[in-house]
Amino acid sequence: MSAKVFDSHAHMDSDYFDADREEVFARLGQEIAGMINPGCDNETSLKAITYAETYAFVYAAIGWHAQEVLRMKDEDLKKLEEWSQHPKVVAIGEIGLDYYYDDSAPRDLQKKRFIEQLDLARKVDLPVIIHDRDAHGDMLDIFHNEGKGLRGVFHCYSGSVEMAKELLKMGFYLGFGGSSTFKNAEKVRSVLKYVPEDRILFETDSPYLTPVPYRGKRNNPALTLLVAQNAALVRGTDVDALIEKSTENVKKLFQKII
Repeated sequence: MSAKVFDSHAHMDSDYFDADREEVFARLGQEIAGMINPGCDNETSLKAITYAETYAFVYAAIGWHAQEVLRMKDEDLKKLEEWSQHPKVVAIGEIGLDYYYDDSAPRDLQKKRFIEQLDLARKVDLPVIIHDRDAHGDMLDIFHNEGKGLRGVFHCYSGSVEMAKELLKMGFYLGFGGSSTFKNAEKVRSVLKYVPEDRILFETDSPYLTPVPYRGKRNNPALTLLVAQNAALVRGTDVDALIEKSTENVKKLFQKII
């Protein structure tokens, strides 16, 4: 095997990496083709930009996660717009809806801030990185009504094949991570088997969702390789060819990536 995989979604800003972040980055520079670090608020978005400025293979995305919107202010949209001009800021994200925690962020506020960030992405002509947890119905409604002129990826895709068909028609990519290797993830694998090769992105969502056989340990972007190997097995295809195609997909979607 020779192809290096691109991790389209990893949170190296997490405190899980505080003890050895520089050492992990040093190894990753040899092990992967590249990675995108999405922000979840102002602080993590700025950290992502700092990593992108420090490491040639790292790119940043900026945005407010659904579970952080209680802290978001109107002026934060202006900050995102300013930061979006940075040459290594490749997307607005991680943004979306998360209904798993009922009390963390009111759903109406989540939708309001999500739509505002979609409008920003359209204005600055950047793709979006979408977080969708237990909110598939509202998510589809928003994209049917507000999605014109947008492109992006549904990261760590967890919806049905039917929803995937709708998103693919709209031009979206689907991201698959460690959860696609889990024993109970037959639904995710059915989508992974269905989605066209030119719409697949691989990711880790590090430090979370560590793929089998390391589930329960800290995830890191080097383990994107295990995600890709599993996907090749599920799809019955050559892993190197699939990795190369997924990296091509990354560069097609995130056009500021060299």
